[in-house]
Amino acid sequence: MKKQLALLSVAAVIALSGCGKNTTTDIPVNNNQGDNHSQMDHSNSGQLPKGLKEATSPTFKVGSEAIIKADHMTGMNGAIATIGGAYTTTAYAVSYTPTTGGERVTNHKWVIHEEIKDAGDKPYKSGAEVVLQADHMEGMNGATATIDSAEQTTVYMFDYVPTSGGEKMKNHKWVTESELLPK
Repeated sequence: MKKQLALLSVAAVIALSGCGKNTTTDIPVNNNQGDNHSQMDHSNSGQLPKGLKEATSPTFKVGSEAIIKADHMTGMNGAIATIGGAYTTTAYAVSYTPTTGGERVTNHKWVIHEEIKDAGDKPYKSGAEVVLQADHMEGMNGATATIDSAEQTTVYMFDYVPTSGGEKMKNHKWVTESELLPK
């Protein structure tokens, strides 16, 4: 029992020692974010954009678990997701310059149709210019963006513990259905 307690104590010290570390080293030097969401605003808000429709028969049901096959953030790929919501929409990869300044972010995945200002009923096509109303990353809300690609799909909001360690991420938005595998 004492050995287990000692090992647990050592593990806790190691885990906590990383908390004060500057995580900006995970960000590419050119700040061209692509699929890397290292600067995401990790609010635990489960608030959904107006007009978002729940998927009627998603592959991954609310409350189920799935394996994440996306590397939007360090420690995401291979982590176990607990599904918190499944929604039918158009998901966009977008490029934009943050309203807070800095270099252009390219191919950010994903912003959904309901997170675009004055979005109509029809999906946007590649090359369209839009204004974002998403706050996944600092400087995203209100930024003018270019649609890089569009995909009609089911998107998921989920909780997960990064494979790289750290705290549980709650209500992460978004991955597409093709970025999840059955557990």
